[in-house]
Amino acid sequence: MGKLFNFLYHPFVWVLLLLFIAFYPMLISIYVFLPLFIGIMGYIMILGIETGKWHYVLFSIIYFINLEANLSLPFFITIIASLLVYVLFYQSLAYFRRCHVCRPVLLVILIDTFYLGLLLGYDFIFQSVSVVLDTILFYSLIVDILVVMTL
Repeated sequence: MGKLFNFLYHPFVWVLLLLFIAFYPMLISIYVFLPLFIGIMGYIMILGIETGKWHYVLFSIIYFINLEANLSLPFFITIIASLLVYVLFYQSLAYFRRCHVCRPVLLVILIDTFYLGLLLGYDFIFQSVSVVLDTILFYSLIVDILVVMTL
């Protein structure tokens, strides 16, 4: 996992990462078939908290806030979902330390599930409709899992 994130110290990659964080949520609001990457960014945030790399946490928080602002979603639910998974389940997943694919995949599934549950709970409490459950959300979950498997 360390080899993957070593390339982040190159300036060109930093610029590409900043452009992704700034403009990808805007593209999602235009093209609804693009995946949300909530699970991936939540996993990067948990990885940053665990390893002490606060720039990972900062980038994921900026991405989450930008995503929620562009899609008119309730603020901080993605951050709360990621932190709840970290607090409630991350230490329990220590059993999967030998499996380098199982732990990230389970974290992404848990983050996406918690996010959907919190969003549905928000909609129930405030009698609003933030999201329509359809195949695009499941597509986004599948793409999150596939991307985390390549990390």
